[in-house]
Amino acid sequence: MSSGRALAEGFPDLTGLPTARRTHWGRWIAAGLIVVVLALIGRAFAEGQIEWAYVGRFLTVPVILRGIANTLVMAVLAMSLGIVLGLVVAVMRLSPNPVLKGVAAGYTWLFRGTPLILQLLLWFNLALVFPVIGIPGLWSVKSVEVMTPFLAALLGLGINQGAYTSEVMRAGLLSVDAGQSEAAQAIGMGRLKALHRIVLPQAMRVVLPPLGNEFIGLVKATSLASVIQYPEVLHAAENIYYANSRVIELLIVAGLWYLLVVSALTPLQMLLERRFARGTARLGR
Repeated sequence: MSSGRALAEGFPDLTGLPTARRTHWGRWIAAGLIVVVLALIGRAFAEGQIEWAYVGRFLTVPVILRGIANTLVMAVLAMSLGIVLGLVVAVMRLSPNPVLKGVAAGYTWLFRGTPLILQLLLWFNLALVFPVIGIPGLWSVKSVEVMTPFLAALLGLGINQGAYTSEVMRAGLLSVDAGQSEAAQAIGMGRLKALHRIVLPQAMRVVLPPLGNEFIGLVKATSLASVIQYPEVLHAAENIYYANSRVIELLIVAGLWYLLVVSALTPLQMLLERRFARGTARLGR
């Protein structure tokens, strides 16, 4: 035999015979249907009542550029607030103190359980509940003067993000072996110092990928701040199409900017993940 291997008695030698390739008709049909649907959608946009010249014209107008700048500023500030709150709440959730654990769990339950747009509206209309903010007899200010669209958006987005970030942080802290903290405390490190020097650097490798996804989601969530008149990119697009009635064109402009920002953030997220993964042992080595 050409293969050099003995065959069981009664079985023919099939070496060298052509192999029939299986035709996956289901895959081809599915691919064909997807192509047809995409072609129909593309035709609808190409032949519909869309003035593409307006899209190019308004893509870089100053009010849209200011809107995207406001979007990025709000996303960065709200994420920073969310990370700080998330870390504090995560540490509280892992504390042996039942009061701290209960307060942290209540915070997470409340802000994860109510819609973000509802929270934005509540912050923006806070003056209806607390007309004056301050210390009686010492210092006070009218809430309506303080609770601007910027501050309402920052508090609404940041505090809501903190509730989600706390769960990400808690998962990262739990991923670090408890022996690390015990060893740090055995050599005289306090609980907070061990958290800062030992636990957090290791937890960041677990925390960073979901945090990057949370930030990308937060960039898009800033569009909800348009309901409280914060001048982000969607609000800017709305103001323009209220004046010229080019609704679809301006929505496409806003969508293109969101896609551009997310496309730029994705490789940055990958670079950060790679940086924090340096020096760690990889599976298979």
